[in-house]
Amino acid sequence: MLVGPLTGVYKNMKAHVVALVFRCAPASGAPHLTDETTGIDWLTPDEVEARMAPAYACRLLDALTPGAPPAVRVHDGRDLL
Repeated sequence: MLVGPLTGVYKNMKAHVVALVFRCAPASGAPHLTDETTGIDWLTPDEVEARMAPAYACRLLDALTPGAPPAVRVHDGRDLL
């Protein structure tokens, strides 16, 4: 995995969690299941919004905006605040 730029900082202060999200790319080969994954899907931005809670969808959507400064967002574990 090639780790690229930081795309966002996502804070759930009630749960004492701060997540740093980076844009990444495979170093080689095709995506495949591992012990840490249960599935692989390619989604459009609309599908991301429809299938994920806002607190998680925004992480992917923010990462899809190349050149944008890192987003800083606060959430409650499901919704953005």
